[in-house]
Amino acid sequence: MTPLHSDRPHRVTKPFFTFGTVTLCLIMGVGYAFGITRLLLGLGRVTNLDNHSPWGIWISFDVACGVALAAGGFTTAALVDIFGQRRFRALLRPAILTAFLGYLWVAIALSFDLGRYWNIWRPLVNWQGNSVLFEVGMCVTVYLMVLAVEMSPSILEGLRARVDQDEWGAALLRRIDRPLATLYAAVRIALPLFIVAGVVLSCMHQSSLGTLMLIAPTKSSPLWDTAMTPVLFLLSAAMVGFPMVILESIYANISFGRNPEMELLTPIAKMIPWFIGAYGVVKLGDLAFRFGSLDFFAHPAATTSLAVEILLGVVAPFLLLLSKAVRRSMGWLFLSVALIIFGVVLNRINVFLVGYTPPYATRAYFPSVGEIAMTFAIVSSILFCYRFFVTFFPILPGYVPESEIQLERIRGERETTVSPFWTWVIRGAAIAFLI
Repeated sequence: MTPLHSDRPHRVTKPFFTFGTVTLCLIMGVGYAFGITRLLLGLGRVTNLDNHSPWGIWISFDVACGVALAAGGFTTAALVDIFGQRRFRALLRPAILTAFLGYLWVAIALSFDLGRYWNIWRPLVNWQGNSVLFEVGMCVTVYLMVLAVEMSPSILEGLRARVDQDEWGAALLRRIDRPLATLYAAVRIALPLFIVAGVVLSCMHQSSLGTLMLIAPTKSSPLWDTAMTPVLFLLSAAMVGFPMVILESIYANISFGRNPEMELLTPIAKMIPWFIGAYGVVKLGDLAFRFGSLDFFAHPAATTSLAVEILLGVVAPFLLLLSKAVRRSMGWLFLSVALIIFGVVLNRINVFLVGYTPPYATRAYFPSVGEIAMTFAIVSSILFCYRFFVTFFPILPGYVPESEIQLERIRGERETTVSPFWTWVIRGAAIAFLI
């Protein structure tokens, strides 16, 4: 019988250090060497940033794209725990892990980009309620804490499992296991509230990232300078959430030699065209509404970038995912979600970099070797940490024979973190927020 994926997560029994992880360490070493140089000697020694171009690839890619691509955490949590789609529970922990690592390394990357990085803690005590950037910073900070709580069941289960397997003394075993069990029970009780908070916070800062650009209309290209930017940023984050979950799942399966989770990925892929359609209608409708005021020939490079963003990042994956054969093929599905992710990344780069033109700049900005090396180091760090967590903690779904899959799901429903009562509380809170 064909083995299917169980709702009960398992840790990967593969060696942690491989040729791939060693390569990641080398990339991280080179990138962080530039990062340490930047911290000691300043931005000017490592980057091509100046007073006219104060942000570059570190903001547009490491931060803006990083926040968007971590949206799989809140979309999957909403799908499973708010809308009650329990059959996708096996995808929830990997999605939360990807979101947690994404936001963690966004915060780390931001500390390298800030001119006075030693003041990164000040928004926590010096509040400015009229600042959009303050709202983004506080939401991201609090959401990172929420993700840490949502990650904690996996960490605690992994620690307790390792304690049970070790041949330690009975006294030491009781000393470690009892606090872990108490903390695990407390987390299970509090987790529903954090699930609602995670969805609310994500909707707030995903849209506020777009609001941030509304304060610079004279520096932003009219192709992307629109009052609909906050809505577009939120819709594009929701659009890229499930594709990131699918991409992460396929990547993990290939990396660890596992069978693809197509019985889960195909149904979730069927939902994606609805998100693409919602984003596409707003995006194209906004361009059509402002068509008379736009000059598409003023900056041909920006127009070309916009066309690529829409055609390859919206239209092409929408048409592909309408096909049942595409959704059932791992290769075609991988291509489709990769196009969506490419489109969202290009959109963020267009808004924050391509369409951002300082009026008094003396030279065009292009990232330096140090900026590119640091960006590769950040991405490598996320991949390195992902392998660490799935190797030592129960994150990825395990396998069970097809004859036992129903029994496994029933057992998982009985042991679910969120009870039916809390499920309705979560749904009510989510609906109240939307209203």
